[in-house]
Amino acid sequence: MTQATAHAGSAEDDEPLVHLLWINAGLSCDGDSVALTAATQPSIEEIAMGGLPGLPKLAVLWPLIDFDSGPQTGVDSFIEWFHKADRGELEPFVLVIEGSIPNESIKEEGYWAAFGNNPETGQPMTTSEWLDRLAPKATAVVAAGTCATYGGIHAMAGNPTGAMGVPDYLGWDWKSKAGLPIVCVPGCPIQPDNLSETFVYLLYQLTGQAPMIPLDENLRPTWLFGATVHEGCDRAGYYEQGDFAKEYGSPKCLVKLGCWGPVVKCNVPKRGWMNGIGGCPNVGGICIACTMPGFPDKFMPFMDEPPGARVSTGISGLYGGLIRTLRGVTARTVDKEPKWRAKGELKTGYEPTWQMEEKR
Repeated sequence: MTQATAHAGSAEDDEPLVHLLWINAGLSCDGDSVALTAATQPSIEEIAMGGLPGLPKLAVLWPLIDFDSGPQTGVDSFIEWFHKADRGELEPFVLVIEGSIPNESIKEEGYWAAFGNNPETGQPMTTSEWLDRLAPKATAVVAAGTCATYGGIHAMAGNPTGAMGVPDYLGWDWKSKAGLPIVCVPGCPIQPDNLSETFVYLLYQLTGQAPMIPLDENLRPTWLFGATVHEGCDRAGYYEQGDFAKEYGSPKCLVKLGCWGPVVKCNVPKRGWMNGIGGCPNVGGICIACTMPGFPDKFMPFMDEPPGARVSTGISGLYGGLIRTLRGVTARTVDKEPKWRAKGELKTGYEPTWQMEEKR
C-alpha cells in the first residue's frame, strides 16, 4: 500500500494521477481509518491498486498505512505531500478529513489539534489551518465519520473546544473548485463499505464516468442513507405486531430498550458491518443514531425508550395484539395439509375431461 504513494512522484507514464490526501488530525479516535481496513465491497486495496475497471491511478496518502514515513522524518517526509498540495503541485486531489474541527480562535495560545509543522516557522500547523489551505484547492472534500461530518462526541454540549463538523467550518453551501459539495459519510465509526463505495463513486465522477454524486440535505450519499434503520431491520415485523424485547438477547424489536432505528437514516441492518455480517440491531444492539447530525446530544440517554416510541409502541401494542390474534387464527388453518391428501378414493375434485364432455 505504501507503494501507492511512491509512484506519486514518478514521471514514467503520463496516465492522470489522482491523489487522496487523508488528514486524521481532527479530534477523533482514528476509528474511521481502522474501520476502512475492513471494507470488502470494495476493499481499500482494490481502490488503491486499481483493481476496479475504469478507476484512475490513485496515490493514497493516508497516515494509517504509510508506515515507512514519520510526519517529518523517514524514507520520505510524509507531510511534504500535503505541502505540495498547498503549493498547487498535486492536481487533482481528494481531501479526506477524519475527526471534528476544533475552534482555534477561542483561545489566546496553544492549539487543540495539529498535523505536522509549518516549514517557515517550525511551529505546529493546526488542522483548521490545513483545511483553510487545502479545501479551496481540492477537487473534492470528504468528511469521513460522524466527528468530521457533524462534530460527533467531541462537539457535545459543554465541550471546551468548540468542536464542529467540516460543513460547520467551511459552510453548508461550500463547493469545491470542481463544484462538488462536501461529501459527508457519517458513522461512529463509519461503516467500512459505505466509505469505500463513496470513494469509488467520486473517482468515477472525477473521470467523467458518473453523474454528480446525489446527496441529501445533510450532505450524505442518498443511496446509502436514504432509508431508516427500521426499514431495513429484520426485527421490524415484531414492531408491527407490537411485540417488543424486554431484555437484551431477545430476537424481538428493540425500540423499548432504547433503539432509535425508526427515525435514523442508516443502511447497516441491510448491509451488515463487515462482509455482510454484523451491524448493530443484527447482533442485538440498539441503534444510538450515530449517523445523525444531532448525535449524541439529541439521542441520550441511550438506554431509555425514545420519547416518540412511547406513543408509537403503545399504539402498536394495541393493534399489534389484535393482528397477532387474527394471524394466529389464519396460521392454524393454513399450517396443515388439505384433507384430500390421503389414500383411497380421490377427493381433490379432479374430473377426467371425457366425463366433463359427457355431462355437456
